[in-house]
Amino acid sequence: MTPTLKKYYTEVIVPELIKTRGYKNPHQVPALQKIVINSGVNSSLEKNAVEDTRVQIETICGQKAVITKAKSSVANFKTRVDLPIGVKVTLRGATMYHFFYKLVSVVLPAIRDFRGVPVKLDGHGNYTLGISDHTIFPEVTIDSIKRTMGMDITFVTSAKTDEEATELLKMLGMPFRKRT
Repeated sequence: MTPTLKKYYTEVIVPELIKTRGYKNPHQVPALQKIVINSGVNSSLEKNAVEDTRVQIETICGQKAVITKAKSSVANFKTRVDLPIGVKVTLRGATMYHFFYKLVSVVLPAIRDFRGVPVKLDGHGNYTLGISDHTIFPEVTIDSIKRTMGMDITFVTSAKTDEEATELLKMLGMPFRKRT
């Protein structure tokens, strides 16, 4: 079954962007390609810190997470090669659209004193949203967590410019802050 947001994208957003932006082909219209959720872990804190983080990320995303390891040793950070330093998940397809819809319609509005997310893209049409506390997600039970963790959620689009990507994300429902 096609996700509701994907259906909305193909039936409403694509024709609207073709009309307003003057694209000649529907394949020129920017699209959401993937969502990458990344969380760094200080593995020297506790023995099971990386595993606990992996389980929490899998619970939030509904997909298996990958443990990322250090590629080089850095003495100042006390890291060695192959030391686990984080957890990441890449969402594509239906899972990506379900996660985006949940984030925009359930998670972000539930944040206390929420006034929107900042409008700052990376210059290549991608947007990264930093979340400092993962307990805002409804799948996380407060009793089961030992420590709060932050995460970065990166929305990768096929847009050529930040302006196109901002317009696409806004049409998909991303609650950007009003510029004053």
